[in-house]
Order: sequence, then C-alpha cells, then structure tokens
Amino acid sequence: MFLALLVGGLVVALVVGALFVFGLRRRLIQRSGGTFDCSLRWNIPEETDLSGKGWVYGVARYNSDRIMWFRVFSYALRPRRVLERSSIEVVARRTPEGEEELALLSDAVVLGCLHRGTRLELAMSEDALTGFLAWLEAAPPGQRVNVA
Repeated sequence: MFLALLVGGLVVALVVGALFVFGLRRRLIQRSGGTFDCSLRWNIPEETDLSGKGWVYGVARYNSDRIMWFRVFSYALRPRRVLERSSIEVVARRTPEGEEELALLSDAVVLGCLHRGTRLELAMSEDALTGFLAWLEAAPPGQRVNVA
C-alpha cells in the first residue's frame, strides 16, 4: 500500500513539474515582449492542402529583423525556426477552410509565404496579422520586402 502511494505521489509530482516547466518556458520566451500566437506549416506543396495536417501550434517573437518561432509543446529554449524579414515574401492570404478550421485557432488568418525558396504558411489572429504586416513593411531603407 505504501509503495503504491509513493509511486502515485511521484507520478503526480512529475506531471506538476512538467506543467510548471512548460509555463516557465513560455514566460521566458514572452519576457522580452513582442510575442504572438502563431501556427506554422513548413515546406508545404504547391497545391493548397485543407486537411489540417502539418500545422504546429507555436509562439512567435519579434527580434530586430527576425521572427523567432517556438513550438508550444517543447522544452527547448531555442527557436525551432528563424525567419529573416528580408527573406519573407507574402504570396497569399486566406481564411482557414475544411479541416483546417479545427486545427487552428478560431479567429486565424492564413498567410502563404516564401522564405528562401521554402513555401510555408503562418496562421495568426487578425490583430497579430496587422502587426506582422506592419513589421514587414517597416524594413530599414534598402531592404527588399514583398507583401502581397
């Protein structure tokens, strides 16, 4: 009986500890400000895929001339993807359709982009989209920025 209680207590402590570390990591990412919820689908095919597959929920953070994208369900303190402002080309904007509506946040807008020849999609709220497009267009003089 004592062993079962000890094992159960350890399992509960591990679950609480894991949740605490997730929360602490998110606070560390957001500490410097300029963050927004942003789902990402990387290296997508030419034709639009509305199945909802491939979307990964994350948090993006503005960092000078880069966007640093972190997976939400990860313990890594380093960003999973780094997108340079001068290399981002927005090619399309649409609302989620089909099963995508279930995979993304309810008010998401999907941006189709190219980054150094790689096709990707970003899904974010309308407010985050306004800030993202303003950030793209606010590039220093001499930098080429393509916004559709």
